[in-house]
Amino acid sequence: MNKIPETMKAMVLTAYDHLELAEVPVPKPGPGEVLCRIKAVAICGSDPKMIHGHYRFANWPPYYPFIMGHEWAGQVVQLGEGVEEFQVGDRVAGEAHVGCGKCDNCKRGHYTVCLNYGRDGHDGGLDTGHRHYGFYWQGANAEYNVYKVSSLHRIPDNVSYNVAAMCDCAGVALHGVELAGVTPGGTSVVIGPGPIGLCAMMECKALGSGRVIVVGRGAKLRKAAELGADVCIDFEQEDPVARVLELTGGVGADEVMECSGAENSPMQACQMVRKTGAVALIATYKNPDVLIPANTVNFNEIRIVGAKANPNVSDKVLHFFSSGAIQGEKLVTHTFPLDQYPQAVDVFEHKKDGSIKVVINP
Repeated sequence: MNKIPETMKAMVLTAYDHLELAEVPVPKPGPGEVLCRIKAVAICGSDPKMIHGHYRFANWPPYYPFIMGHEWAGQVVQLGEGVEEFQVGDRVAGEAHVGCGKCDNCKRGHYTVCLNYGRDGHDGGLDTGHRHYGFYWQGANAEYNVYKVSSLHRIPDNVSYNVAAMCDCAGVALHGVELAGVTPGGTSVVIGPGPIGLCAMMECKALGSGRVIVVGRGAKLRKAAELGADVCIDFEQEDPVARVLELTGGVGADEVMECSGAENSPMQACQMVRKTGAVALIATYKNPDVLIPANTVNFNEIRIVGAKANPNVSDKVLHFFSSGAIQGEKLVTHTFPLDQYPQAVDVFEHKKDGSIKVVINP
């Protein structure tokens, strides 16, 4: 293993819409932490929004200059005090959330909705709260970063760093899919064939759905067909609710995974799901006050679940990558070095050149 330098290159957000490549100190791992050499960072749909200041309400970022990046994979290069779970040289993928481990939610395994979110230890150095890497705590858009061992998972030998960096993205999808449940031999619908929706589609198939219908448009809908969607519905050409009901004999889908973030999609999801079916809201919405058909939900006993991040699913996702159930290599369309991060964000945000997942290689 190469000697660890004192400083490193990092892509730093210094103000909204202002990124700079900077030379910063390499962080030191504390007790229960490891230092990782960052090999790949995938750009998430939340990253451009954070750059543009759309998350002021959440206090993201909490300070400037700030290092973003939360979908990552890399290699352990230094161990903090008391670390026995990992060794130098281990290939790992990380989660963005580390809960406090003490509140009721964390104790029940719901650490992405930790009750101590925001109490991150920056005030006085007491690490009693929740870490949200890349949002509220320094992220992976750099050559190195320090992580708590509870956020790390070993990468199977046949999974590349670029694919493993999507562990977070695919995990967000799987968490929603698991909350909704997949009916073996049934009909699942995925609305929105972006990176999360495409992963959700493949996960539904891996978990036994008899037929997966994808609602979208353009190149991403064509990608869904390439990756195994059984039916593709172009919402610009036909009414997706009417088409799903037609395909299911008027009964509706067993479960619907809403991954688009479109304002009318939660309403449509409730209209196309069967009585006693489930709808997972996996996307986030620019207008948080989206409408749902309350009487339909009530009279049809539809179960609606919200899904935040990717708790307790990372090892499953890495297995899916390893087995080919999730065709990760087909999702990575572009790679860039760290110093071209602004160009990479532009390609991802504006869907240039058929981009799906754009990965940075620090």
